[in-house]
Amino acid sequence: LPGLHVFAIALALEVTVGKTNTVMALNNSNVLLPCIFSTCIGFQDLVFKWYFNSTELIYHGKIKNKASEPTVIWHNPRVEFVGSTTKKDNNISIVLNSVEFSDAGKYTCEVKNPKEKNAQHNATIFLTVVHKMVETDNTVTLIIVGVVGGLIGLLILFMLIKRVVLFIIKKTQDGKKECLVSSSGNDNTENGLAGSKAEQKAPPKA
Repeated sequence: LPGLHVFAIALALEVTVGKTNTVMALNNSNVLLPCIFSTCIGFQDLVFKWYFNSTELIYHGKIKNKASEPTVIWHNPRVEFVGSTTKKDNNISIVLNSVEFSDAGKYTCEVKNPKEKNAQHNATIFLTVVHKMVETDNTVTLIIVGVVGGLIGLLILFMLIKRVVLFIIKKTQDGKKECLVSSSGNDNTENGLAGSKAEQKAPPKA
C-alpha cells in the first residue's frame, strides 16, 4: 500500500533543534544553532544544509555513514560546524560568529537521506539579536513597575519564603539527603540543565 510506505518513511528520520526553537544572542557574540537528527533505518551519504530565512544557504555538509565524521561541501565564512557523528549523537549543529542585528531571523536545518529515497526532513530555529542581554528583561521589568511594584513585593516574599523553607528542611532533615538532592535537581531543571543525574542519585524512599 503506497500510503503505508509514505507513513513509514515519515517516521524513519527525525530532525530536531531541542526543547526550544528560539535562541537569543548578544550583538557581536558567537551563537550556537543546535540541530540533531535520528534515524531508525540508518543512513548512507546523508546530506544536510542550513538555510537562513528559507532561501540563503549558509552551510552544506555530507556524512558518508555512522562511522565517519561530516565533511563540508560549502559554508559561509562566518559559520563554523561544531557537530559530530561519531562522538555525539548525529549532531549537525553550527556556530554563527560575530552575530549582527541583520542575522536575526529563521534558520532551517535540512537533512536528506538517500536510504529514504531522498525524503527531506527539517527543523527550524528562530534567532533574536539584542543590543544588551538586560533588554530581554525590559518587558517584564516595565510590567512589574507598571503594576506599582506589587509583583516585586510578591517576588521578594516568595524568595524569602523559599529560603526559610530550605533552612527549616536543612535543620529538621539533618541526616536525610533526599530533599537536598532532589531540590538541587529541580533547580538545575529550572535553569535549563538536566536534573536527571541528581535525581537518580537519590536513594529509594521506603
